[in-house]
Amino acid sequence: MKIKDKIKLEYDGLIKHGPITIVAFGDSVTHGAFEIGKLDYDWVYHKLLADKIRAVNDYVPVNVINAGIGGITASGSLGRYESQALAHNPDLLIVMFGLNDVNGPLDAYLGALKEIFDKATARGIDVIFMTPNMLNTYVAEDAPKEYYDYAGVTAQMQTNGKMDTYMQEAVRVAKDCGVKVADCYAKWKELSKTQDVTMLLANRINHPTREMHRLFADTLFDLIFDGEEVEATDNNTMYR
Repeated sequence: MKIKDKIKLEYDGLIKHGPITIVAFGDSVTHGAFEIGKLDYDWVYHKLLADKIRAVNDYVPVNVINAGIGGITASGSLGRYESQALAHNPDLLIVMFGLNDVNGPLDAYLGALKEIFDKATARGIDVIFMTPNMLNTYVAEDAPKEYYDYAGVTAQMQTNGKMDTYMQEAVRVAKDCGVKVADCYAKWKELSKTQDVTMLLANRINHPTREMHRLFADTLFDLIFDGEEVEATDNNTMYR
């Protein structure tokens, strides 16, 4: 049953089908990392997403499993995939990797994504691949001093087109696997035409600000509900 249908459950349906379960599988952004050394689980995108879904109908519980680990890659997550993601038999699996993978081989990244997608879809689990934010485009003056060197590396990978290539190929793999794509990277690229996107990164390297996590949550919500206007059950407002 799709989340957009499950959110409409009443007493008998909830007994039969149970609450909504979402697993967010990814790296530090999914984990909840913002400034260096700062985790904030109240502002991470999947918490904001759950809040938006509950606002449609707060009778149906929405449980989110945070399976994000800072510093990890898609290929480095294969060994934990079964126990930390698939074992929960989620209604929706959100997959978000790339920010660390860009430091390694493209083939390893794409191969791991394919394995993640294929195993989930084989079990009938709905999957969304969400592309991450852009990296910094320069070394900001207020970047953490201990990470100046790495900020230079990430800025080069962003400005020389390497990150673009990884995201384009990742989207291709997802679509080839029949997986829906929440292409937030494309939205960041559009923002970069008029805004300094490095200032939209809490650590000035690769962690979005709290407000930018809303972009992730809103994009996921619209994709889950197919862009429909969904009427909230507790008032006359319309969620989109």
